[in-house]
Amino acid sequence: MPLDRRQILISAGAAGLVAGVPALASAAAKPAAKASAGDAAVNARLAKLADTILESSPEFATSLGLDTGAKAALRAKSSDSSWAAVEEVARLSATELKALKAMPEAGLSHEVHINKAVAEYALELGVEAGKFNYGDNSLKTAMSESATPYVVNQQNGTFSSAAEFLDSQHPINVKSDADAFIARLHGVAKAIDAETDRVKKDAALGVIAPDFILANALGQFDGMLKVPAGQSRFVTSVANRAKAKNIPGDWAGMATKVVEAEIYPALARQQDALKACAAKANSDAGVWKLPQGEAYYGWCLKQGTNTTLSAEEVHQMGLEQNKAIEARMDGLLKAQGITGGTVGERMIALGNDPKFLFSDDDAGRAQLLAYLNSLIADVRPHLASQFNLKLKAPVQVKRVPVEIQDGGGLGYMNSGSLDGSRPSTYYINLKSTKNWPKFSLPTLTYHETIPGHAWQGAYLTETGRLPLIRILLSGFNAYVEGYALYAEQLGDEMGMYEHDWAGQLGYLQAQRFRAIRLVVDTGMHAKKWTRDQAIDWAVQNSGRTKQSMTSEIDRYISTPGQACGYKVGHTEINRLRDKAKQALGPKFDVRVFNDILVKTGAVPLTVLGSEVDAMVARGGKA
Repeated sequence: MPLDRRQILISAGAAGLVAGVPALASAAAKPAAKASAGDAAVNARLAKLADTILESSPEFATSLGLDTGAKAALRAKSSDSSWAAVEEVARLSATELKALKAMPEAGLSHEVHINKAVAEYALELGVEAGKFNYGDNSLKTAMSESATPYVVNQQNGTFSSAAEFLDSQHPINVKSDADAFIARLHGVAKAIDAETDRVKKDAALGVIAPDFILANALGQFDGMLKVPAGQSRFVTSVANRAKAKNIPGDWAGMATKVVEAEIYPALARQQDALKACAAKANSDAGVWKLPQGEAYYGWCLKQGTNTTLSAEEVHQMGLEQNKAIEARMDGLLKAQGITGGTVGERMIALGNDPKFLFSDDDAGRAQLLAYLNSLIADVRPHLASQFNLKLKAPVQVKRVPVEIQDGGGLGYMNSGSLDGSRPSTYYINLKSTKNWPKFSLPTLTYHETIPGHAWQGAYLTETGRLPLIRILLSGFNAYVEGYALYAEQLGDEMGMYEHDWAGQLGYLQAQRFRAIRLVVDTGMHAKKWTRDQAIDWAVQNSGRTKQSMTSEIDRYISTPGQACGYKVGHTEINRLRDKAKQALGPKFDVRVFNDILVKTGAVPLTVLGSEVDAMVARGGKA
């Protein structure tokens, strides 16, 4: 029912869109020349597709701030989580792809040509997803980076995301908002039951999550169901916010009734279904064991990297880059007199050094959050050396909610609201501060906030220069995560580690970690590595804690291929930059190049390459 956290990564990009769901961008943009007949036809088709997607994704409409005016009814609605809805999306993908491909390319403007190419790529992923009759794989999930063979796992499913969505995304300013919140509570129960039906359907096909994934998820269910209904966030969120807005009504009582009578029973039914699966589960980590497993992983790699690279090619890329980054780290460590053991062992020792750790208690967590805020403030004055763009990009820092931290990601960002009332939110998992030695935090912060994801989202929020279809289909993983990894690199190139040798090691460790992902993801899903084999390899090479690497490996098991997009995208962005530098010579301006990366928006890597080529053809001008 609610959004996966990646679905709203760049959702703020609809700022400036008018009249709910227009085909083209903001009122702030310059008046456009009259569209050609070809442009008008494509624009109309894409606008209709955007409207269809939005109508079937009410939570996305809420996140975008488009559940107002003519779309106000969407605020009280929930997405259909049934298997029939997945099949309908597959049919929609096929119909729309056929229609778009039939439209001639000749005569299209540059902008519309890009929009058409982006939509066609996304729809192709959706059509290909329809070949697999299990899991949660469709146009929507592919474009949100959340495709998974297991409908419910330790990090996916309504059980883990509904309360956070309703609390942080669903607005409560007037009585109708609170009424809509209660309506969506009914929708939560229906979504859980629909997902339970799909878990049972998939189990009959032999699609069952590994035993350790199910054990983690079941532990989360135990924790949730132990909380009295009246104390759950489903209740406290609406009650507290309605009270703060002086909205009369027994909101706590109404919400408690729904939680007790509908949501908790639905959770108990899902828990029973997962227990039944756990009784049949084994510890095989990879999707090779599933129906059409090899083909399915091929599709996962395509949607994760937006390339046609094979599993073996991705694996070898990871091994080569891991080795190259290790050599750089070795040199830095030796320069500090740290010479004993492998690079991974030396980084483990560094990560255990008390001088780099925050205390593993509430006081330490508060200090860590304050440190993250200081990193964001410190990097802002340096942005002018890398961008001509002038963006505000406000960010707030929050810990991952305690009730979902066991299965939650280690760090991630959700974009802010369209009207600026809610800034981008940088989440960090603080189950244990030992997972976050101080030297590891700058690069993570640059990745998630500035000049990374929050900067990407801020361009869209503050300019509104993309059509709605491009916002809805904005989850091109290799671009989104590849750019954020490139943003980590910019932190180094801006001189943020000039007097921080440990921070620079943390940056290189993070880069190496993404190369490691290529190895372990393909290792498990294509080469039949075990979970323990992947964890051990990741710990030995990354120098990170076993606890954090276990969480990461389990994430890759649940969303195969997604983690490969980071380094593949980063590698391609650097290749394009080197190509442009060589072609332009002294005319090359890194600020123009970086602006192009941000302004192009989320696109397949081939489209990004064409935009960089166009910049070169303009002599390096914006």
